[in-house]
Amino acid sequence: MQLLTPALGLIFWTFIAFIIVLIVLRKYAWKPILSTLKERETGIADAIASAEKMKVEMAALKNENEALMAKAREERAVILKEAKEQSDKMIADAKEKAKQEYERIVADAQTAIMQQKNAALTDVKNQVGALVIEVSEKILHRELSNKAEQERYIQTLVNAVPLN
Repeated sequence: MQLLTPALGLIFWTFIAFIIVLIVLRKYAWKPILSTLKERETGIADAIASAEKMKVEMAALKNENEALMAKAREERAVILKEAKEQSDKMIADAKEKAKQEYERIVADAQTAIMQQKNAALTDVKNQVGALVIEVSEKILHRELSNKAEQERYIQTLVNAVPLN
């Protein structure tokens, strides 16, 4: 029973030892423990603030990234549209050039045909003229083969020339 009920002296000396330990701990251990806890609390608060700041920055970067992606999509659409327009224009230009070349070739061919036709007509006219002259020479040569007819023909020509 004495173990369960301490004596008054034991309580007194336990209380004094507790006060001494409390003073020693307060003077030498309490301040370093409190300063370490304060530093840790500050570190944790800084880490939480830094994490919040990073979270805000990440959200801003995500929004910026989404805006850049939307802009890139718009630019891609514009580039594709311009490329299609350029392609259509090149095709139209090529068709127009081909049509002009076709018309030029046809015009050149028609000109060449007309030139060859005119040359052929001129050649035919020259040949007909030569044949007429040859036939005329033969007719005149035959008709003028006798001397009396030649003199009569010359006289007719002389009389036909007007004298002024």
